[in-house]
Amino acid sequence: MKFVSFVFCLCVGFAGIAQAQLPPIFEASRAKDAQTEATVRRFLSPVKILWQTGTVQNAERLLKVGNGQADLSGQGMCSLKSDANGKPSLLLDFGRELHGGLQIVTGQWRESKPITVRIRFGESASEAMADIEPKQNATNDHAIRDMTVQVPWLGKLEIGNTGFRFVRIDLVDGNTELLLKELRAIFVFRDIPYLGSFRSSDQLLNQIWATGAYTVHLNMQDYLWDGIKRDRLVWVGDMHPEVSTINAVFGANEVVPKSLDLARDITPLPGWMNGISTYSMWWILIHKDWYLHNGNLAYLKEQQPYLVKLVDMLIAKIDDKNSEKLDGTRFLDWPSSENQKGIHAGLQAMMAMSLNAAGDISRILSDPATARKCDQAVARLKQYVPDPNQSKQGASLLALSGLMPAEKANRDVLAVGGAQNFSTFYGYYMLQAQAKAGDYKGALANIRQFWGGMLALGATTFWEDFNLDWVKNAGRIDELVPEGKKDIHGDCGAYCYIGFRHSLAHGWASGPTPWLTEHVLGIKVVEPGCKAIKIEPHLEDLTFAEGTFPTPYGIVKVKHTKLASGKIQTEVSGPKEVRIIR
Repeated sequence: MKFVSFVFCLCVGFAGIAQAQLPPIFEASRAKDAQTEATVRRFLSPVKILWQTGTVQNAERLLKVGNGQADLSGQGMCSLKSDANGKPSLLLDFGRELHGGLQIVTGQWRESKPITVRIRFGESASEAMADIEPKQNATNDHAIRDMTVQVPWLGKLEIGNTGFRFVRIDLVDGNTELLLKELRAIFVFRDIPYLGSFRSSDQLLNQIWATGAYTVHLNMQDYLWDGIKRDRLVWVGDMHPEVSTINAVFGANEVVPKSLDLARDITPLPGWMNGISTYSMWWILIHKDWYLHNGNLAYLKEQQPYLVKLVDMLIAKIDDKNSEKLDGTRFLDWPSSENQKGIHAGLQAMMAMSLNAAGDISRILSDPATARKCDQAVARLKQYVPDPNQSKQGASLLALSGLMPAEKANRDVLAVGGAQNFSTFYGYYMLQAQAKAGDYKGALANIRQFWGGMLALGATTFWEDFNLDWVKNAGRIDELVPEGKKDIHGDCGAYCYIGFRHSLAHGWASGPTPWLTEHVLGIKVVEPGCKAIKIEPHLEDLTFAEGTFPTPYGIVKVKHTKLASGKIQTEVSGPKEVRIIR
């Protein structure tokens, strides 16, 4: 804001100068077309030289805080020299997953001509070391992460736009010395405060909450993406857990309606958003949740014309046996994609959930006719309950939709094997179904085992998918894979995310963050716009839990302490506009 104000004042100050002297962008006819970014850029130096080869001197120079400016001092430069020892390379670790690129500041070498280098970005150390080849599926899909470029003599180059933690630089030219003053990450993100918080007696849960929040924060770019390396797209189903996290951590942010509206505007009916029927249904569910948390009735009204037609389209997909007959891509998530019976159960449940939400929205918008159609359709859908076929995805949706008792879904399917057969996306709904069944103890155990399992392997963001079967004899992502160990990134993955194509910063994996806020802190919004919030904590084995929650009126603070008697002592404070129910 200060920079914008400065530019504005500068323009006003120039008003007395002949208009022809101003850059064209400041002309009134052009300024209205200028676009801005919601993100900012910050520069971070690497924290570690993870590996090097060849003739490299003074590599530690690159770990120092830089200023982005080439200079004539020539002192203490990092030198990479190609000679009889071969061509040198460095692998840098920036300490955590970032979105952005790399700034290279150079010194002055013997001849004033560019030098060719190869830059590889990686979400894991091994990905930054990999070639673009089919064996482990390293790719340049969606974001170029492996490139050969020329760097200037005594200058600066900025390259890259991807998700990464590690960067490898190779000197390509022979018989050459490259002098580097700085190699800094360009960190691109929305500069917004973390209004929500979570802290408990379990440090692992605290780290999991924060990691989920950070994962979504990185994906809040121009639009709300699914992943910062891949796919970098607005996938509406992926958005549902992301928006739940945003509601719990950041509160209202324009990236959500902007992304919802994009999905609507590029999907004229009778098309399905992203070509997937469930994703159009998630669009409805997100709108209900967004209104509940933020209370923006005018925005909800804007959705009514599209919603009414979508409701009619959904109802037409119920056959005379009250079973869904959805077309388009029949998809819940990737790990369940081969279980057709489980998908059928999930689709039946999604129909009931989304039409129930559409009915609630229609009542809010004073449309009793549409609300009545939704209620009648939901009643029909509840007359037919498919077998989830041991699909934890299908069982969780059946429980959440009310088509199956949550206790039965949990006992027969969800609790079987603990976190085995969990998934990063639908893990959120598995946890929600376990909470509905009252199995908070089991849900917390699954969070610790499944999401904690990624952290144990060096993750600083949560992954597109994770399977407990991958863990056996696996190396960490923040080290070069030791001899005899499995590469958890390059050797694992499935479906569209085989090997290094696997995204290690995927927003749909953030479910534990809103879950811990809702069920451990016990904060549940019960009236639109957070006018009323119910506090009902479930500490289980925790001795305390405390945190904050964003509302349109300010922050609600809660603190729960387990007394020696086992009773929970609760302290709550918040804005006067928010009614607290206990």
